[in-house]
Amino acid sequence: MMKRLILATLLAIACIVAASAQSVVVTYFHGKQRCITCTSIERLTKEVVNEHFAKEVKAGKVKLKVVDISTAEGKKLAKDYRITWSSLFVENATMRTDLTRTGFQYAKKRPDEFKKRLKAEIDALLKKKK
Repeated sequence: MMKRLILATLLAIACIVAASAQSVVVTYFHGKQRCITCTSIERLTKEVVNEHFAKEVKAGKVKLKVVDISTAEGKKLAKDYRITWSSLFVENATMRTDLTRTGFQYAKKRPDEFKKRLKAEIDALLKKKK
């Protein structure tokens, strides 16, 4: 009986770990003052997450964080990521992709290209396993 309880507990823990490893976090960092491109990156990122991953957001598999690095909490997180200005990251438990350059390259003048690349990265990280 005790062996079954221990086995069931370990199986439950393994399921939780596996589920969290497959979740994707999209984090957009910005400062207090923002340019048109910065606000475009945030707006388009929200559009991609809300339009293409609503079901995954509801299930906790995709999370979007918007972090103001001029706040105390934002400064701490920015230090952890080693960033000092607007930045965009997509990550799961095993991999982090920096899409900052992609954002600044496409968000303002080619928003569809930015959205396509961001969606592809989220899809890829959702499918990657440990």
